[in-house]
Amino acid sequence: MTTYKEAGVDIEKADAFVKDIASTIKQTWSPEVKSELGDFAALYSLLGYEMKHPVLVSSTDGVGTKLKIAITMDVHNTVGIDLVAMCVNDILVKGARPLFFLDYMACGELDPKVGREILEGIARGCEEAECSLVGGETAEMPGMYAPGDYDLAGFVVGIVEDGATVDGTDISSGDVVIGVASSGLHSNGFSLVRKIVEEAPSLEYETYLPEFQAKLGELLLTPTRIYVKMVKSLLRDFDIKGMAHITGGGIVGNCVRILPNGTTMRVKRDGWEWPPVFDFIQKLGKLTEEEMYRTFNCGIGFVLVVSPEIEEEVLLRLKGLGETAFVIGDIIQRNGNENPFLWV
Repeated sequence: MTTYKEAGVDIEKADAFVKDIASTIKQTWSPEVKSELGDFAALYSLLGYEMKHPVLVSSTDGVGTKLKIAITMDVHNTVGIDLVAMCVNDILVKGARPLFFLDYMACGELDPKVGREILEGIARGCEEAECSLVGGETAEMPGMYAPGDYDLAGFVVGIVEDGATVDGTDISSGDVVIGVASSGLHSNGFSLVRKIVEEAPSLEYETYLPEFQAKLGELLLTPTRIYVKMVKSLLRDFDIKGMAHITGGGIVGNCVRILPNGTTMRVKRDGWEWPPVFDFIQKLGKLTEEEMYRTFNCGIGFVLVVSPEIEEEVLLRLKGLGETAFVIGDIIQRNGNENPFLWV
């Protein structure tokens, strides 16, 4: 008689894995979590949020082929941070406060050690994002994934008061564009990075790079910055007109998404200095500047648009929060079919 385990799915091992990670998950829970681990669905109370007209804000994302580098390096404790960051940073731009997070991990065969490292990273990301990891799914799918491979997806729900949403509609000519530094590549452009590295002679992810005092793979696995505490602090005291999370498509592709009709964002190419990792990738891959800006964040992970009257105060607050920020541009009036984004 053939069993499910013989087909490649070990339910007992999966159950033991869930029990093993239970304490790690529960450390992220706020008092609003009303369910227990292992329930069919997670319950989260909104009674503690004193809002007249609360609006729920949601987003979903993954880590992409950065996971291939984690698998090659056998380093799995940072990609969970990436997963949380890519989701929560997206709802931040609406002015939302993250409430709870769910994850989905799929693999051919569950390696409990790898799974635990991934979940520990997700839990750390949730703690940094001040949201609860209320549940998830770990799916063994033999035949779907090569041995050792896995994929991750994340889902976040946040909350904002109706009328307090940050949507860019108040952005106008004369406003200032502030760029907040990234921690590196974050989780975009890795298909291109992997192609460049794999085609480079005498270079592997285990190669030690003296100029970075790290192995190449370690450098590339630097986790994505989570901007929750920064945004919460700013929104508490300042009128932030627009925000953009710089992911795939770079500064151009993401900033134009928040501009109202009739406005153009001008960004200075020399408004900040690229972190060395981007210069390294550009030189190694012989990439044009345009390709770099279109594919990577190039050192700017988050963009804020504010009125010039509060520019200095916002910059001072960012410095106090330990952020590195630059005035990278401004907003001008756009006429007709002019480009909504200009490099200057």
